[in-house]
Amino acid sequence: MMLKPYWLRFHRWITLVFALPLLALILSGLVLSLEPLAQRTRPAAPVTEASVLAALQKFDPQGQATGLTIRTYDQLMTLNGVGPDGSVDVGLRTGEAIDAPGWAEWFGTARQLHERLLLDLGWLVTASTIAMLVLALLGVLMGWPRFRNTLGGWHKAGAWMFLPLIVLSPLTGLAIAFGITLIPAAPAGARPARLPLAEAIPLVARAHDLSDLTSLRLRGGRLLARVYVGNRLTGVVVTREGLQTPPMNWPRALHEGNWHALWGSGLNLALSLVLAGLWGTGLVIWTKRRFRKRNPRPRLAAA
Repeated sequence: MMLKPYWLRFHRWITLVFALPLLALILSGLVLSLEPLAQRTRPAAPVTEASVLAALQKFDPQGQATGLTIRTYDQLMTLNGVGPDGSVDVGLRTGEAIDAPGWAEWFGTARQLHERLLLDLGWLVTASTIAMLVLALLGVLMGWPRFRNTLGGWHKAGAWMFLPLIVLSPLTGLAIAFGITLIPAAPAGARPARLPLAEAIPLVARAHDLSDLTSLRLRGGRLLARVYVGNRLTGVVVTREGLQTPPMNWPRALHEGNWHALWGSGLNLALSLVLAGLWGTGLVIWTKRRFRKRNPRPRLAAA
C-alpha cells in the first residue's frame, strides 16, 4: 500500500493529459452504441433484389460501384465509387437520389471521431485507448476501495462494478487497430476476380432478406456482405460459387456490439454512460483537491 499514493498520482495525471481525446472517444462511442438498434428498424418499403438492381442500373450502368450500404433507419442506400462526389445516396422509398441522408450522417461523423478524431489522428486514438487500459490497471493496483456515499466513493464503485467492460472495450479496440481478428489466416492463393455488385446482389438475396443487409464492399480482396442473421451482424463472403461464412471476428463484434443488436448495444450504451460518469466525477474530484490546496482553511488563533 506504500505505492498507492504514486498510483493515484499517475492515475490523475494520465486522466488529465488524455482528458479531451478520452471524452471524444466516450461520447462518440455512446452515439455509435445506438446504431445497431437503429439498423434493426424495418424499412417502410421492402428492400428487394429488383429495387437494388434498379438503383444500380440507374446510377451505375457501367458497373463501377465499389460497394453499397443500406441504412434502414434513414430509408437510405448509398452507392460508393460512383458519381462526381464518389457516392450517391438513394432513397429506398422512391429509388431517386436524395441530398439529406439524415441519421447516417450523424453516425458517420461519430465514427470518424471515434476512429480518427476527425483529423486523421489515429495514433492519438490508439494512445488514448492504451491510456484507458493503464487507468484501469492503476485503479486495480490501488486496491479494493471502501465504498462510501460520496463523489469519490461512487467513482470507485462504478469503476469496480464495470471493470470487466472497462477493460474489454479498449482491449478489443486495440485488437481492431492492430488488425487482430483471432481468425486463422487464409491459405495463400490468387485473389478471385472482382464480382460486380449487380451479380452479387442476387446471390445474397437468395439466402437473406436484403432488409437485413447493411453493407456490401471489398475487404481484403474479397467481396464481403454484412448481414443480420437474427440479431447478430454476420460477415458473408460473396463469390460466383455462392456464399461463404468465415469465422466471427470476435474483437470487432464485441467492440461494436454487433454480436447482438439488443444486448450488445445495451451493454455498450451502459459502458459509455459509466465512462462519461467516471470522466466527469474524476475531473470534479481533481478540481476540488486543487482548489483546496490553493485555498487552505485558515487556522484558528490560539485562545
